[in-house]
Amino acid sequence: MLIVGERLNTSRSAAAAMVAAKDKEAVQREAARQVEAGAQYVDLNAGTFADREPEMLRWLVDAVREAVSAPLCLDSPSPTALRAALEACREGGGPKPLINSITGEKARFSAVLPLVREFGAAVVALCLDDAGMPGTADEAVAKGTRLIEDLLAAGVAADDIYVDPLARSIGSDAASGTAALETIRRLRAAYPQVHAICGLSNISFGLPRRSLINRTFLVAAMAAGLDAVICDPLDRQLMAALIAAEAVLGRDRHLARYLKAYRQGRLDQV
Repeated sequence: MLIVGERLNTSRSAAAAMVAAKDKEAVQREAARQVEAGAQYVDLNAGTFADREPEMLRWLVDAVREAVSAPLCLDSPSPTALRAALEACREGGGPKPLINSITGEKARFSAVLPLVREFGAAVVALCLDDAGMPGTADEAVAKGTRLIEDLLAAGVAADDIYVDPLARSIGSDAASGTAALETIRRLRAAYPQVHAICGLSNISFGLPRRSLINRTFLVAAMAAGLDAVICDPLDRQLMAALIAAEAVLGRDRHLARYLKAYRQGRLDQV
């Protein structure tokens, strides 16, 4: 399971304060904590800074790369900000970044695809197009299928595509969870080399005890084929559920990760 640590997103007030102050040490501590907790990628988002987003996203890249060797997930709808961040990632080499995200919207697709190709990045592909958000699993699968086919036709490797079903809060649409699960199941069956990812916290937006909803949905989504997630790796109960689900679903050969986590005390009740 690929875990993308979500905590350096300036929609979070703590992250916004760090970035606004350009507190490099605080940002680096946050990145390191996420990697130590199990994140394989660190998500970086400076979207709340409007006209300064390219500058601030590049600053985040430079700061985090000094602290951790994990690859970065560059989270922005702005091609200008993405280019600035990708150029920073490329300087001095380093692991392949993940662009978050591309859609089937014609303008966004044509702006982001050249960056994916130029920088050899992997990419999150949202089940969204010019007709808007999908309302049903059938619509999400249709939008996701067209986007995957367009990316493959453009030469993007299947293994570099992370399709996102765009799970919405069950607080506003009780059927959104099952629709996302069905979308994951059908797209992974049709494109087994394409990954499935989601921003986990979307499913619980506006609800109490969000962590409970998040970890319950995560296990169900993993059973449907989810193999990557953008989440808070410092949520110990969530991470314990993820590790246990990998064991139950046969993704943990000889239960090596489960037993290692047990020995490290990471499965203890909290």
